[in-house]
This record gives sequence, C-alpha cells and structure tokens, in this order.
Amino acid sequence: MELRLPESQSLKDRRQVSRSLTSRIRNQFNVAVAEDADEQLWQRLGLVICCASNEVSHAHEMMAKVVSFVEESRPDLEILSLATEIISGV
Repeated sequence: MELRLPESQSLKDRRQVSRSLTSRIRNQFNVAVAEDADEQLWQRLGLVICCASNEVSHAHEMMAKVVSFVEESRPDLEILSLATEIISGV
C-alpha cells in the first residue's frame, strides 16, 4: 500500500504517522505490518501488510478490511496504489 501524506512536513511527521497506523492495523486485524519507506520522500509512505490464511478468499477479505480501515480512520491520507500478492505453499 502506497500512501500520500499531504500534511507531512518532515521525516519525523511521516514516522509518527507510520508508527501510529502500523500499530493500529496490527492491533485491529492481527496481521504483520512493516514500513517499506523511501527515506527521502517524507510525503509518501509504503506499507507492507501480510496475512496468513489457509483460504485465498479469507486473505482477500482481510486485506479489503485493512484498506477500508485506513480509508475510514485516516481520511487525511490518500491511497496512491495497492498491490496484492498471494503466495501458496506446500
């Protein structure tokens, strides 16, 4: 998930948004969240969200809920892009 942070004026602002948002997503959905950041762009934030499931439909549902949560809880942020990758194992 690539986000635009129009209110961010520094890397410190971006980091504050990142910490808050990743913590809230982890607590709400029990998924792994990590910042995939380009340290030079303080108005952009990349988040990698990982959900483990034995059903593809459940994984898609969880990711859709996370996206809805971000849109509803942080209307000040703009979602620039979303990408989903399903990895099936043995």
